[in-house]
Amino acid sequence: MASTRQLVLIHADFIEKPGTTLGMKREIIKALAPFNTAPDGSPLEPGVAYGPGLRMEMPMVGDKDEVNQILVTVLDEEFAWPVLERVCRGLHWALQDPDSGRTFSV
Repeated sequence: MASTRQLVLIHADFIEKPGTTLGMKREIIKALAPFNTAPDGSPLEPGVAYGPGLRMEMPMVGDKDEVNQILVTVLDEEFAWPVLERVCRGLHWALQDPDSGRTFSV
């Protein structure tokens, strides 16, 4: 069985300016759509978006609430990394390794 890897998406300015958010939940969902990443419409998982080779979990907040971070589970690295790279560059976000705390932009 292939192993999964978990990362955290944060705003690229978060390290220098703590409190910088990714935006409102509804804005984030709209911003992810061009990257073929969106919720599947399930009422059981309203804060989960799926994309090529990845799963993004947002906090259980309302559509107008700010989101500080998104937990990303990489299910297939070959498909997920190009998407994550485009998301980070296009939206000025960064990835953080929750195990080491290391943050990196792609």
